[in-house]
Amino acid sequence: MFTAQQYVRPASIEEAYALNQKITSAILGGGCWLRLGKRRIGTLIDLSALGLDSIEETEREITVGAMVTLRQLETSGALGQSFGSGFARMTEHIVGVQFRNCATLGGSLAARFGFSDVLTWLLALDCQVELAGAGRISLAAYAQMPHDRDILLRLILQKNGRKAVYESFRNTQTDLPVLTCAVSTLDGDLRIVLGARPSRAAALDGLSLSIDADAAAKAAQAHFSFGTNMRASADYRRHLAGVLVRRAVTQLQEAEQ
Repeated sequence: MFTAQQYVRPASIEEAYALNQKITSAILGGGCWLRLGKRRIGTLIDLSALGLDSIEETEREITVGAMVTLRQLETSGALGQSFGSGFARMTEHIVGVQFRNCATLGGSLAARFGFSDVLTWLLALDCQVELAGAGRISLAAYAQMPHDRDILLRLILQKNGRKAVYESFRNTQTDLPVLTCAVSTLDGDLRIVLGARPSRAAALDGLSLSIDADAAAKAAQAHFSFGTNMRASADYRRHLAGVLVRRAVTQLQEAEQ
């Protein structure tokens, strides 16, 4: 369990950003992962007073605040209408409902965990993140950045008609994933994202939706690197990548018919 010398609930984003510039400070999201460590924190910064806990929709975008919980993502009507069952499938195996009621979008993305279902799914869509200091940047760019003292405020999802499918494999239902997979299509192009390899999720673009599903699976197996840890070997993950990509591509192709 972590310890904190000081707890602060800032009244503005500017105050939160200034407080977080100290290396001993930490942002409190849902606290689900933070509590597992033994970190000694100088100032614990609670963002719950900054209005970042809502999902807002316009004609072209859906904006999701950093303090929105995974359970809100799972049950959101706006996200379901625009992106089908993907958000529900992405979250359904993340520990349990109690955990998802606490864990936040911001905490999940800012950590950029290698095993993240959330990052894998969102990289298959067209997203930007809004940072307190750097402003708006693409999620793909943010996913590759080193950790710094900036604060993730919001996720902005483009409502551009992209269709996506989410698949994952776990040794047990609520365990961390052995492999995560999201495949999406827009205007006939195909994007394949694999995570929990066990490294951070990354995308493969440049394929066509008309490609044979077996060929897409082989392309993914050749493009991505796979490693070994306590959950699976590199060879097993490579095999799973073929299975999950083939399954997801087939679903998208059948939906287009």
